[in-house]
Amino acid sequence: MPASILIVDDEKHTREGLKEYLEDDYDIYLAASADEAFNVMESSQMDVVITDLRMAGKSGIKVIDKALSLSNPPVVMMMTAYGNVESAVEAMKHGAYDFLTKPLNLEKLEIIIKRALKSRKTEQEVEVLHQRLDKKFSFTGIVGNSSAISEVIDRVKLVAPSRATVLVEGETGTGKELIAQAIHQNSDRSRAPFVAVHCAALAANLLESELFGHEKGAFTGAMEKRVGRFEGADGGTLFLDEIGEIDASIQVKLLRFLETRSIERLGSMKPVQLDIRLVVATNRDLEDMVRKGTFREDLFYRLNVVRIKTPPLRDRRDDIPLLLDHYVNIFSQENGFNPVTFDPDVSQILQGYNWPGNIRELRNFAENMVVMRRGGRVTRFDLDQRFMRTDSATAGAGAQTAGASQSMPVSIPSSPLSVEENEKRLIHNALQEARGNRTKAATLLGMSRRTLHRKLAQWPELDSRG
Repeated sequence: MPASILIVDDEKHTREGLKEYLEDDYDIYLAASADEAFNVMESSQMDVVITDLRMAGKSGIKVIDKALSLSNPPVVMMMTAYGNVESAVEAMKHGAYDFLTKPLNLEKLEIIIKRALKSRKTEQEVEVLHQRLDKKFSFTGIVGNSSAISEVIDRVKLVAPSRATVLVEGETGTGKELIAQAIHQNSDRSRAPFVAVHCAALAANLLESELFGHEKGAFTGAMEKRVGRFEGADGGTLFLDEIGEIDASIQVKLLRFLETRSIERLGSMKPVQLDIRLVVATNRDLEDMVRKGTFREDLFYRLNVVRIKTPPLRDRRDDIPLLLDHYVNIFSQENGFNPVTFDPDVSQILQGYNWPGNIRELRNFAENMVVMRRGGRVTRFDLDQRFMRTDSATAGAGAQTAGASQSMPVSIPSSPLSVEENEKRLIHNALQEARGNRTKAATLLGMSRRTLHRKLAQWPELDSRG
């Protein structure tokens, strides 16, 4: 669909001449006055408006103001026979994209129109991305309604509008970066950069340069000046993950930033003032590290302004079905498959499992099921053996649920079963359900008949025909 251009000029030959030149590539609309232009813009969506500056009645400045007040504003260009600096400055102050003098160079005009349309498209794409980020990292984008996650959301709502430093604690895979993103997206910095640095991923000497930047010649191999992540996050939020892994020298520099709000690039003595919201995260006990002397006490207190603890998945079991549905839908859409469905006893088993890898482990499980089952139904026979083990660390209700789920019609064991005992029990129950039919039992177990025969030869006591 061609772009739409509105040409506003009280000189007929200018309007008609521009229309004749541009109409092969664009949808052209004409207006002889500012008031006519207002009517056109209210009835039709314009991509570009080219307006004369001096016209009878309202001036072209009024056209600019009207165009840029629309909910989806076009790119506006000013043209005039009175090409002077004052006119250009006034047009630009009111938001004009460019300033053109008559008589117009038509080839140059076409180049400027193409550049303007490209710029407008980029701005629209950026706005769409911002809207997606706002939705993804909004409070409603955090999946779950358990009391544990609701408490976290409440704290995020309180801290997000402030400038306070935030310390996010929690086990690996509990969504600490998601919380940091939510803090950023719900603050007045949401249109500024969010810069994430995983401190454990880089050696200490590389991390220092990555964070603070360096001047040319600061060290061997520093062939040019480099701006670090701190400067890259100016005006926005800097998220330092795994803060407990940074060494003493970087701890000192980080403490200095928190005290002065400035940094120095490696090889420079000149401070660079920055406006940054700092959010840090750790899966370690910083207070214990302070007691052991591996983390600076003064830095800990500087970081510990607002503390948010992300709960492990075992403490928010009610959210597991919601998270599964969430990730199943995401991966189904990504791969073009129908969503998988889970048998009721599978859902119980998954809620009873401890998820030591937390949300990251659940996410990988959901992707595996989507790819391997491709819209099918997930039964207990599709589950890895780790889901079938009871765990003494599992909370009481969850452990009972998991035990009941894993044992088909037999009673819950009073102590954890070994992998071999679990496998025997599954085979025994499958043979009972299949009334001794080995082919049917193998199908129920999701294994080949040959594998079942081998298992029965290993454990002849299971064979009801023996």
